[in-house]
Amino acid sequence: MKLIAINGSPRKSWNTATLLKKTIEGAQAAGAETELIHLYDLAFKGCTSCFACKLIDSPAKGQCAMKDELTPVLKRIEDQADAVVLGTPVYFGSMSGELKSCMERLLFAPLVYSQPPRSLFPRKLRTAMIYTMNVSEEMSKQRGYRAMMSATEASLKMIFGEAETLCSYDTYQLSDYSKVIMEHFDPEKKALRRKEIFPADCQKAFDLGHRLVAKG
Repeated sequence: MKLIAINGSPRKSWNTATLLKKTIEGAQAAGAETELIHLYDLAFKGCTSCFACKLIDSPAKGQCAMKDELTPVLKRIEDQADAVVLGTPVYFGSMSGELKSCMERLLFAPLVYSQPPRSLFPRKLRTAMIYTMNVSEEMSKQRGYRAMMSATEASLKMIFGEAETLCSYDTYQLSDYSKVIMEHFDPEKKALRRKEIFPADCQKAFDLGHRLVAKG
């Protein structure tokens, strides 16, 4: 079993990355091989709508034809992964730009515009999304984040067969709030939540990784 974790945050050691690393720990505890990919280390673009992946006579039908530093990542997902976990902070009600570009390439190539639509991905793949966000769970509902998350989960299910979602709310954004203009937030409450609530989110991420690869 192999789990590939994809970090769509520019940070390699903060909230999103921490939860992905806990997911990896859970998968490793279940005996799986793991890999962590930081998208902000890669030079790549989103889908260019070339439709090469959908040409009827193409030998690479169902695969992205673009060649850049994301290409080998997509290839390893297709050839090696049994589970994929994608993590992102929520920016203005959506995933990060880097992860959105990755998702376009990951999901569009195997999608067939048949009736009904179907997937050319060669097998079922267990997938999950991890979202971290500065707002509370209630505020995320008020701002319609759930619609974005549900649509993403539905797309993952359509292409790969399985998907689930894990959210970490009201996250601690900075180690020192005094250095930036942050009058809208209470740093002490943020620090307390990171101390008391974030560890539970980390445990959920660990359990997620263990569960994804322990299904057999």
